[in-house]
Amino acid sequence: MPNLKRNFLISSLCLLLATLSYGQKKYIKKNQKAPVISYGDSLIYARGLHNDSLRIFIGNSDGSVYYYHLGKQKSQLIFKMPEVDEIRDIEKSGNALIAMHSGDNGKLAIIQLDGGVKMLMLPEWKGVFLDGLDILDKRAFLMGDPVAGKFSLFHSADGGYSWERCAGEVSAADGEAGFAASGTNVQILNDSTYVFISGGLKSRFFKSSDNGRTWTAVDMPYYPGESAGGYSLCFANDSVGVIVGGDYRDVDLGKNSCFFTKDGGKSWYNSQKTVRGYRSCVFYANQVFYSCGTNGIDFSVDGGQEWIPFADGNYFTLGATKDALIATTKNGSFQLFDLIEVK
Repeated sequence: MPNLKRNFLISSLCLLLATLSYGQKKYIKKNQKAPVISYGDSLIYARGLHNDSLRIFIGNSDGSVYYYHLGKQKSQLIFKMPEVDEIRDIEKSGNALIAMHSGDNGKLAIIQLDGGVKMLMLPEWKGVFLDGLDILDKRAFLMGDPVAGKFSLFHSADGGYSWERCAGEVSAADGEAGFAASGTNVQILNDSTYVFISGGLKSRFFKSSDNGRTWTAVDMPYYPGESAGGYSLCFANDSVGVIVGGDYRDVDLGKNSCFFTKDGGKSWYNSQKTVRGYRSCVFYANQVFYSCGTNGIDFSVDGGQEWIPFADGNYFTLGATKDALIATTKNGSFQLFDLIEVK
C-alpha cells in the first residue's frame, strides 16, 4: 500500500511538471506570431514608453519621441533633441508628456500635446545622470546618480513643471548608482511614498513615506559588479512589489536576479522559480507582473514568486493597453501581445 501511494504521488508530480512544461512552451510558440509594428528609423530603439488608450508615445535612443496610434496604425515624429541624448523614460502630466534625457547633464523635455516643447534644465542637475522618473497625479519623483557621494533626488508637487531637492539626503556607497535601463527604478506608491532601487557594487531598496524627508534602506542580495544589481521595480499596491535586474553582461544568469515583497519592501525574497536572466523592466497589468530583458519576457501571476516564459527576443521596456502588452524591441519597432487572463 505505501508503494502504491508513493507511485501515485510520483505519477501526479510528473504529470504536473509535464503540464507546466507544456504551459510554458505554448506562450513561446503563440507569441512568435505576435505582430511587430515599425514606427521609426530602423537604427533606433526605445527605453521610454507611455500609452494613453490607443495612443502610444515612444522615447528613443536618438533623442526622438514618436507618436503611434493603434487604431489608425500611423506613426509621427513629434520631437527630436538637437543633441543625441537618449530618452530613458516618458511620463504623462496633464496635457503634456515629460521625457527624461540621460546624459552628462540631466534635462527634461516638457512636450505639450497641443503644441510646443519646453526644455527644463535646473542648475542642480548639472553633471547629473538621470535614471528614473515617475508621476502620480500632481506628485512627481526624479532620481539620478550620486554626486559628491549623495544620490540626486528631486520631487515636484505640480506634475513636473517645477522641482526641488528632496529634504532627506541618501548617501551612496562606493560604486553604487542607478541604472536607467527603462526609467523604472523609481516609483511613487501614493501621495507621500517614494521608492527607488540602486545597483552596482552595492544594491539597495530605498523608501520614504514622508515625501523624501526621511529614508529607509534594505540591502538587496544582488551579485556586486559595475553592470549588476537592481534595474527596475514595480509595486502592484502599497504592499506587493517586484524588483528585477541581474547583469546585462551575463544576460542568461537568472539566479539572484528577481525578488518580491509582500510587506511594502521591509523584507525581500528570492523568486522560487525565477526569470530567465537579466531584466531591464518589470511591469504590472491586470493582476499579472511582466518582466523583459535581452533574452525575452516572463510573467508571474503570484506576485513574483514564480515566473513563466512568455516570449523570446530582445526587449527594452513594457506598457499595456486594456487588452494588449506593449514591448519595445530593436529596429524602431514594438510588439503587441495578448495579456494573460487571470481567472
